[in-house]
Amino acid sequence: MREFNEQERIRIEKLKEISKTERIYPNDVKVRNTILEIRNAFDNKNREELEANLGKEIFSIAGRIMGWRSFGKVHFLDLKDMTGKIQLFVSRGNTGLSDEKFEKFKRHLDIGDIIYCEGYPFKTKTGELSIAVKDFRLLSKCIHPLPEKWHGLSDIELRYRKRYLDLIMNDEVKEIFRRRNKIISLIREHLDKEGFIEVETPMMHSIPSGANARPFVTHHNALDMKLYMRIAPELFLKRLVVGGFEKVYEINRNFRNEGISTQHNPEFTMIEFYWAYKTYEDLMIFTENMLADIALRVTGSHKVMYQGMLLDFTPPFKRIKVKDALISECGIKPEEIDNIDTLKDKAKSLGIEIPKYATKGYLMMSIFEEMLEDKLIQPTFVLDFPIEVSPLSRKKDSDPTLVDRFELYIAGREIANAFSELNDPFDQAERFMMQLEFKEKGDEEAMVFDEDYINALEYGMPPTAGEGIGIDRLVMLLTDSPSIRDVILFPLLRPEVRS
Repeated sequence: MREFNEQERIRIEKLKEISKTERIYPNDVKVRNTILEIRNAFDNKNREELEANLGKEIFSIAGRIMGWRSFGKVHFLDLKDMTGKIQLFVSRGNTGLSDEKFEKFKRHLDIGDIIYCEGYPFKTKTGELSIAVKDFRLLSKCIHPLPEKWHGLSDIELRYRKRYLDLIMNDEVKEIFRRRNKIISLIREHLDKEGFIEVETPMMHSIPSGANARPFVTHHNALDMKLYMRIAPELFLKRLVVGGFEKVYEINRNFRNEGISTQHNPEFTMIEFYWAYKTYEDLMIFTENMLADIALRVTGSHKVMYQGMLLDFTPPFKRIKVKDALISECGIKPEEIDNIDTLKDKAKSLGIEIPKYATKGYLMMSIFEEMLEDKLIQPTFVLDFPIEVSPLSRKKDSDPTLVDRFELYIAGREIANAFSELNDPFDQAERFMMQLEFKEKGDEEAMVFDEDYINALEYGMPPTAGEGIGIDRLVMLLTDSPSIRDVILFPLLRPEVRS
């Protein structure tokens, strides 16, 4: 049985009193206006213009009471809906409420309540646009008093646990998610303009595929089979390219059974798109132009401040090759870059654990991530990855130990991953076998052999380039959010411990 404190019990008693004469929690109101519509129509009118039309047109709005200032026979309330905030002027008499309604208003309402009201706009002596209330109805009672001052910075986990309260009290939080919505809309706009088709592919896979990651495992009772929450949609989207969808994309969730940090949430949003008859080089140009346009339209500038770093999204972005970066920045000599013993020694000196399945390519990328990743502040394409860490990428014609692949780094973190797709079924089968060898040696993130995908490639996939962009991390950059939890409405948290 839930226990309520004294303030909450008083509010519940008010509900009981209201129920004696009218319906509580009604759903028959017809709200004709938003606060933004009223502001757009009357903010620029002066007091005299509004007084000339006083009472001639009645507006109806609904929202949550966020503030209340009482001056005896006159009350000023702050009402907020999804579009904005406006002041309500509540009095009794010809210009306000009837005596009975006025008493109910004082007796029944509290800060936090959601109400419907009708009235007309006017401006106070200080010039503030307000609504003189002629009628009101309580739509939903706020049983719990709202915090007098929301302390999100000092109790950040409570903000995530009670996101609804965070959104009620913090307009800045609402703005983050409005901006997130706009970013996703702009991505769709760019792809739709190029003739892409948006699709949905399975969330539950019979085998984990499409990326190197640990999956979440579940079970289908009726079929009595193990299923995996998808770690990536890649192989299903490429099956669609085989089927003739030459420009295809999906914006949806991926699930990876890995750690939680400021950059990682087990459930996250990705955009993946595949473009037939294009290469990874084409996607670099497309990506830098798209992100530059999104940054400009979301923030108003190509130069974006993120956590004290000024990021410049002006194309073209910097391009560096993995091996060149290791030679120039990590003290590895050109003649030693392909020497596995040298790479092991370097990795050990950095405290990197070397597993049994470590290859030259694995060691190169481990050293790169340890020494260079967090130094890539400005948008930078990292190119030419080792084949061992790129099982789905096409080999470079000039060097078969590398692949046609890039990762985009911004503010020291990976934002996008793309490559010219491997469409040779025989080469792909060999790569899957290589992954199985890694798995046997202890690599829990190595891929399994997807026989049906090989069969699909045997029907012929056109030369194609594909890319995945982390939506959450991109939103972090364009909203100056330090943690991925700030841009996910309901991030995963440990269960709350109750005393």
